[in-house]
Amino acid sequence: MAQKPSIPKGTRDFSPAEIEKRNFIIQTIQKHFKNFGFQPIETPAFENSETLMGKYGDEGDRLIFKILNSGDFISKVDDDTYNSKNSKELTRKISDKALRYDLTVPFARYVVMHQNEIDFPFKRYQIQPVWRADRPQKGRFREFYQCDADVVGANSLLQEIEFIQLYDAVFTDLSLKKATIKLNNRKILSGIAEVIGEKQRLVDFTVALDKLDKIGKEGVINEMLNKGISPKAIEKAQPLFSLSGTNSEQLEQLRIFLKDSKEGSKGVEDLAFILDALDELGLNSAQLTLDVTLARGLNYYTGTIFEVAPPAEISMGSIGGGGRYDDLTGIFGLKDMSGIGISFGLDRIYLVMEELGLFPDNIGQALDILFLNFGAREAMASLKLIGKLRKEGVKADLYPDSSKMQKQMKYANKRNVPFVVIIGDRELADNSFVVKNMSKGDQKTYDSSDINEFLQDLKLFLN
Repeated sequence: MAQKPSIPKGTRDFSPAEIEKRNFIIQTIQKHFKNFGFQPIETPAFENSETLMGKYGDEGDRLIFKILNSGDFISKVDDDTYNSKNSKELTRKISDKALRYDLTVPFARYVVMHQNEIDFPFKRYQIQPVWRADRPQKGRFREFYQCDADVVGANSLLQEIEFIQLYDAVFTDLSLKKATIKLNNRKILSGIAEVIGEKQRLVDFTVALDKLDKIGKEGVINEMLNKGISPKAIEKAQPLFSLSGTNSEQLEQLRIFLKDSKEGSKGVEDLAFILDALDELGLNSAQLTLDVTLARGLNYYTGTIFEVAPPAEISMGSIGGGGRYDDLTGIFGLKDMSGIGISFGLDRIYLVMEELGLFPDNIGQALDILFLNFGAREAMASLKLIGKLRKEGVKADLYPDSSKMQKQMKYANKRNVPFVVIIGDRELADNSFVVKNMSKGDQKTYDSSDINEFLQDLKLFLN
C-alpha cells in the first residue's frame, strides 16, 4: 500500500478560497505601492551562497536553506574535510547556492548589478516567497511571502515618514485599524551600548534586547550575561526596560540618558523629527509608538527601524517591519548608497484578518452564475450565452456533464454560486433562459436575444 503523502513542516497547501483571500491582501498592498510611486522587480528564488551568507548575523545565517551542488558533490570533498565532520567547512564544499532568506539583500545585489540602468532614487516593490529554516509555530513558516518596498539613493528622513504613511494606508484599507507601528533607531541602540561600556558587543546586546517581548526582562538579562555583557553594564541599562509616558516624554528621557553619546543623540533627533512631522500630518488609523527595546536582529540596519504589531486582542508576532540601511550595497562594492525599506508579512496579516473576520463576505465567490446541463443542444445554447456574459465581465460556467439536476444543484450550493441558469426544451423553443436566485429560491425568465435586463439585475445584486 502506498504511503500517505505529506508536505514539509512549515509549508502549506492553499485552497481556492485561501488563494482568493491572499490575493485580496496582495492586491491591496500592491495598489498602495503603486500609489506611492514604487516600481516592481523580481529576483531568483535562490542566490549564490556568498550573496546571502554573512548579511544577517550568526542567527540569520543558521536559518538559510542551502542547496546541494549538482552531480556527485561528495567525491569533490577532500578526506580531511570529510572526516573532520565540521559542518561549516563541509557545506562550503558541497553547496554554493541557497534559497533567499529575505528580499532586501537580493535587492541590494540587484541594484549593484543594474546600477547603470537605474534612475536614482530608485523606489521598488517586490512580492515573492522567501525561505527560512526556522522552527514552525503559529504565524511562523519556513516558506512564506514578503511584500517589500524600498528606496535607494535617498538620505532624507522624509522617506521614513512616507513609509509610515504607507503602512497606515495599507492597514486602514484592510480594516486593520488598530495596528501599532513601533519605532526606534539603531543609532540609539549603538549609543546605549556606548554609554553602558559595551560598544564592542553591540550585536549581542541588540539581539538579546530584541527578545524582550518574547522571553521577558529576566530572560534578556540572562542572555546578555551569557554573551559576556557585564552585570555593571546591564545595571546601567535598567532604566531602558521601563521607559514610560508619551513618545515625546520617552524621547526626553533618552536625550538625558544619551547626552554623552554623539551617535545616540543623533538617533534621538532623527526620531524627534519623524514624530513631530507625523503629529502635524496625522495618520488615518495606525498607532505610532516609540519602543527603545526594538532592535530587529538584522545587522544591516543603521538608522530608523520599524515593526508593526497586530491589534492588541490578537496574540501573534509582528505583521511588518523594516528600517534604514545606509550602506547595504557596499557589501557588493557600491559605496555610499543609502537605502530604506519595509516589509508586509502576508501570512500573518492573513491570519489576523481571518481571526478578526475582516475579509469581505463574497471574497471566495469564484462564480456568479452556473448553467445547468440538460444535454447537447441545451449545452450549446448555454455556451453561446456564457460567451456573451463573459465578455461583460460576468464569471459564468457550464456544468460539464448532463447529470441529474439534484447533483448539479448540490454542486452549485457547495461552490456558493448565487445564480443558476436553466435552459431546457421550453427555453430553447422560446429563446429564453431561467435564472434561479439560490439564496431566495425565486426565479425569473429573460430573453436570450437581449441580455441587458439580466445584466442590470445582476449588477444590482452583486453590488
